[in-house]
Amino acid sequence: MLPKNILPTVAALLALSALPATAELKYSNTTGGTVKLYGQFNPAYLSFDDGVASYGDLVDNEVSNTRAGLTVTQEFGASVLTFDFLTALGFGQSSNYSQTGNPEFLDWRRTFVRKLEFSLETPTAGKFSFGQGSMATDGVAQSDLSGTKVAMYNGLDTVAGNYEIRTAAGALSGIEIDDSFTGFDSSRRGRLRYDSPSLNNFTFSAAYGKDILSTNNNDTYIDAAVRYKNEIAGIKVVGSLGFARRTRDAADRDDTFGSISGLHPSGFNLTLAAGSRKDSGKYSFAKVGYIADWVSVGKTSMAIDFYNGSDFVTNGSSSRSIGLGIVQKFDAANLETYLVVRSYEYTDPTTNYLDASSALFGSRWKF
Repeated sequence: MLPKNILPTVAALLALSALPATAELKYSNTTGGTVKLYGQFNPAYLSFDDGVASYGDLVDNEVSNTRAGLTVTQEFGASVLTFDFLTALGFGQSSNYSQTGNPEFLDWRRTFVRKLEFSLETPTAGKFSFGQGSMATDGVAQSDLSGTKVAMYNGLDTVAGNYEIRTAAGALSGIEIDDSFTGFDSSRRGRLRYDSPSLNNFTFSAAYGKDILSTNNNDTYIDAAVRYKNEIAGIKVVGSLGFARRTRDAADRDDTFGSISGLHPSGFNLTLAAGSRKDSGKYSFAKVGYIADWVSVGKTSMAIDFYNGSDFVTNGSSSRSIGLGIVQKFDAANLETYLVVRSYEYTDPTTNYLDASSALFGSRWKF
């Protein structure tokens, strides 16, 4: 049975598609400077079934959460100086809901700040960034041309991360989706970052950072990545490969991961990703999709994906997931509406577990 509050939620999300597109909130001066306000809303309804009970909540889709920001740019000859501030608005994130408790509906904290940075981009020397922002490997696991990335990508833990897998006896195991279905993708830190100019369609990035928004955290982060973007015989191709190290109390955690995606002019696309954490698990991920021009309001994107992980939580464990999703764009309203359903199967050598499933239905509106 569907939770009783899903119908008004569905009605509200669909109503967003009738909104007119907002004019760009941007001011430009006569010396090559601009000030721009931007952001998005991404409410969704998340349903989770753990094999014993079902749960349903209105959430903020953490795959691409609700946020607002301000960008100030100024040209200096061929170079551009940019200040960027961006923060999530603090609505309850989809990964923070669980069988044992839910986050506050609205609870902004400083850890929701995504960007607070200055950057200088030059035509020959590359781009230099300082402050809170993406590490070099942020997004390396997410090269994706499927058109479904708004809610369905190689980051399964962002949707239902805190929900626990149940044992075959029906008890909560303490093993969360976040523990056993991860993509290793890096996040944002207070950092120094360098991005090279494009050379034969390749760019190189490196960063050194600290977690400046959390208290009592002395972890250090260092990473490097290479990215590729090109069009070959009409096929669009993007790819990335990265290495990230976190040092905590003189102990290192090393992640190596990457992804590649290709989009054929017909609309068919393929996305592949893989990653390994030294002595602590590995995974592979594949997505097959199709982007269609069936309706005049915007493109329709569909995809099916498969996640296969091993040795997470316990040596010899297996984490498998199959997802099926559809995203409909409404170009005139700057809106995407989506539905993604997913299954989760976790096994290890010592305990039997129940399969779980989730469904995410929502809309992202950008301004």
